[in-house]
Amino acid sequence: MTRIPTKSEILQWISENPTKTAKRDIAKAFGIKGAARIDLKRLLKELQDDGKLAKRRSSYRDAEELPPVSVLEITGPDADGDLFARPLEWTGKGPEPRILMMLRSSDPALGVGDRILGRLTVDKTEAHSHTARMIRRIGANPQRILGVFRAGSEGGRVLPIDKGADKQWTVAAGATGGAKDGELVEAEQAGPKGRMGLPKARIVSRLGDPTQPRAVSLIAIHQHGIPDHFPDEVVAEADGAKPAGLKGRKDLRDMPLVTIDPWDARDHDDACYVETHDNGDFTIWVAIADVAHYVTPGSELDREARKRGNSTYFPDRVVPMLPDRLSGDLCSLHEGVERACLAVAMRIDANGHMISHRFHRGLMKSVASLNYEEVQEAMDGRVNDKTAPLMDDIIRPLYAAFGALCKARAQRQPLELDLPERQIVLDDHGQVSSVKFKERLNAHRLIEEFMVLANVAAAETLIAKKSPLLFRVHEEPSPEKLEALREVAVASGLVLAKGQVLKTAHLNKLLTGAADTENAELINMATLRSMTQAYYNPENFGHFGLALRAYAHFTSPIRRYADLIVHRALIAAHGWGNDGLSPWDTEHLAETAKQISDTERRSMTAERDTTDRYLAAFLSDRIGAELTGRISGIAKFGVFVKLDETGADAMIPIRSLGREYFHYDTESQTLMGADTGLVIGLGQRASVKLAEAAPVTGGLIVELVSLDDRIMPRGPAQGRGKPGRRKAGSARKKAAKTARKVKRRRK
Repeated sequence: MTRIPTKSEILQWISENPTKTAKRDIAKAFGIKGAARIDLKRLLKELQDDGKLAKRRSSYRDAEELPPVSVLEITGPDADGDLFARPLEWTGKGPEPRILMMLRSSDPALGVGDRILGRLTVDKTEAHSHTARMIRRIGANPQRILGVFRAGSEGGRVLPIDKGADKQWTVAAGATGGAKDGELVEAEQAGPKGRMGLPKARIVSRLGDPTQPRAVSLIAIHQHGIPDHFPDEVVAEADGAKPAGLKGRKDLRDMPLVTIDPWDARDHDDACYVETHDNGDFTIWVAIADVAHYVTPGSELDREARKRGNSTYFPDRVVPMLPDRLSGDLCSLHEGVERACLAVAMRIDANGHMISHRFHRGLMKSVASLNYEEVQEAMDGRVNDKTAPLMDDIIRPLYAAFGALCKARAQRQPLELDLPERQIVLDDHGQVSSVKFKERLNAHRLIEEFMVLANVAAAETLIAKKSPLLFRVHEEPSPEKLEALREVAVASGLVLAKGQVLKTAHLNKLLTGAADTENAELINMATLRSMTQAYYNPENFGHFGLALRAYAHFTSPIRRYADLIVHRALIAAHGWGNDGLSPWDTEHLAETAKQISDTERRSMTAERDTTDRYLAAFLSDRIGAELTGRISGIAKFGVFVKLDETGADAMIPIRSLGREYFHYDTESQTLMGADTGLVIGLGQRASVKLAEAAPVTGGLIVELVSLDDRIMPRGPAQGRGKPGRRKAGSARKKAAKTARKVKRRRK
């Protein structure tokens, strides 16, 4: 009779023979044949259930040891430049092994998040437990998801929270990370698809109860990989910073510069002052916090700021680019406190045209920290104790210079979109108390115009000095997007002429024609969608939206890395110190531009997703309520409606439009009922009933009640998915006929 080894003997043999761990290897080692293999299989399964063995395809290994060949993820270099990795197949109960990469000169460069297949050698030291040689590169970051964990008898599943994701991920018993049922978790792919074609995952972090109000922004932070924790060495470097002195700086402490910000602003990175001249000219002074003095090239602060790219703003929190010691203290132009700055004096004539500009590295002291509302109220005749003494020498000159700049703006004709900005208002418990549209005051426009002028001055100065810099680039719309905008304009009874070099003035004429009509919001949204996305580039391609030949971000170095690069370029070009643009900065300028353009888009997406989730939470107790809005998008799978009250985007699935087939026409952006002939197009008024609001995903599903005040007809019952009698060509003809009718009606 074949002797079956004990569990201890099996474990010892696997430990001593890590390259021979297949079931047939174990059976051969112990001379197990025939029916005895069933007993061996049972023992291996028990060891696996006990967490002492981990199964890897058809082989077994000690759960507390790594296999000799394993999939690794690069975690990055340490302070000494040594590159480390972590194992993706670790299922042990102890600390995750730290692996030192031993790269050959022929190996490719590896970055954080890269995945490789590596050959491991045990090498236990204080800094690491293994060394690894690269066999081959597998790919970039393993796919990660954020979802709700549902516990099962053998591990569990992760239900993704993304609106477009419906496939669950399976989690093995040893890969749950201790997650509890219903918890919000972050998981990453841990292997190929398993049973039922579902991808395998391992839990990498637990984020708590997804229904808690303040989990909304936390979801976005983790979902989009936004760094929200400063490494100790970065914090230590910030905490060790000392205030800058006057040495090597222009003394601006007697200049009555003021900051004007939102009432709840924690940092103040720009200040301004206006000198008036007898001939009608103005000198506008704009002073910006000298972040470059504290964040020097190659420092820990610099590496972290470049990685983050920018600050990210949520209704309940800010994920800053710099630690609070800098962003909220040393680099914030607080009232009555001496602060280092880069300042520009810009002389303009009475018509707002810039005559000259000159930059200085200075030391300033703000005489007042003001907010937009109190400044506007002061100009409207409602002064308070703070603004009353500032009216004649500070506030009125600011508005006089702003009036001159408005003349130049009208002549230049930048794109004049009118899209109200939503503001999510939270109560003390983090719940949404209201959704408001921010009021646009002249005080807001004043600061914006001053900042635009300072950004232009920075670009012009650095171009003149032949200095490298990062431009803010905004290219004109593509012909395809322009044609789509033209279709929307025609359907609304408006015209956007063809056969001319497009200028912002042409688009402004379209926007003016739509103003005060029921299609105003639609045309503004369609114009915005036709625009390309602005980005950073070392080459200058102009800024279409602002109608400017050269533009560079200079005014917000606390929250944008691009501005810090421009500050360094100005410092180097003027010879103001050794903390200007470094050779490394210059050499990697294109790479930096790509990096921070990507982080900017990441933040925008995270902020938008968070807003969607808060709006879904705000509306979640109004299921069944009737809401009004306007058709803002048409797709093959459904219709999008922008709701009037909140500005939220809700979807009407095509399956809920009726029992008839709907033809989708891409050219006219319409859906047409095959039996009723109903045409659904952009801009139509809609009354909808709220069917579903999912705060975790941010999804809003509604049902169409009426269109342009007409109750929705219902088509006859027929097989879903089968085209009806009315063909797609008929949809185009009817859509064009509808557009002509609209046009005639509006004349």
